[in-house]
Amino acid sequence: MKQKHNAGAKPREGRGEIADAFVIVGKNPVREALRAGRQIDKLYVMKDNRDYVLGDLIRQAKKRGVIVHSVDKAKLAALADGENHQGIAAVTAPFAYQTLEAVLARAETAGEDAFVVVMDHLIDPHNFGAIVRSANLCGAHGVIFPDRRSASVTAVSMKASAGAMNATPMVKVGNLARCLETLKAKGFWVAAADMAGAPYYTRDFTGKLALVIGSEGKGISPNVKKHCDFTASIPNYGSIDSFNASVAAGILMAEAARQRHGAEL
Repeated sequence: MKQKHNAGAKPREGRGEIADAFVIVGKNPVREALRAGRQIDKLYVMKDNRDYVLGDLIRQAKKRGVIVHSVDKAKLAALADGENHQGIAAVTAPFAYQTLEAVLARAETAGEDAFVVVMDHLIDPHNFGAIVRSANLCGAHGVIFPDRRSASVTAVSMKASAGAMNATPMVKVGNLARCLETLKAKGFWVAAADMAGAPYYTRDFTGKLALVIGSEGKGISPNVKKHCDFTASIPNYGSIDSFNASVAAGILMAEAARQRHGAEL
């Protein structure tokens, strides 16, 4: 289970005027950004469109005082940088990451045992975004990932999450192993998604839990795995070796959600 380039990292042709901003493309990501109350500076929409969803998003944006620009296909294509923009792009402030302490406080305020998902150097932004979406749907209080050699919060991963990143606390850390040490000191159990582990449905995912998902191909790194308390696998009855990282993560998170929200083991 073994970025996209940051939309605002530096000027590119067609985007120099928004070089210090973050660009969200696609209907669902923009809808979720509006729903989450995220600061949107400008909204770019395909001119002369008659799409009902785009019209509804324009109305929502205008109610919030967002500047809406009607632009041609070429302008949207430049903003989207190759992604399917679906006729809309939003320019926002840089993404606001959360601290680990804030995530744990969120769980405590809700009266729940904290549940976090840890991504160990996943590279594919589509996997990254899909895992964040599943984490949100399965009740995770936050998602943790490293600040180097990893996919990150970009327009590509944001779109893959269908905007779920706007509603999911994202924590970027310098050292995953040290982060796990901190969590363990706070009473967390750390579970590793690994094909060598016991079947996931025999494992206990209740209590304070950090679920670690390894990178595509390499799985969980040795320095991270040594901090894991147990492993969980998904039985394989086919002819290939493993599930896609985001699919495996979704299966394990769904089991964690089942156990943590009242179902009997």
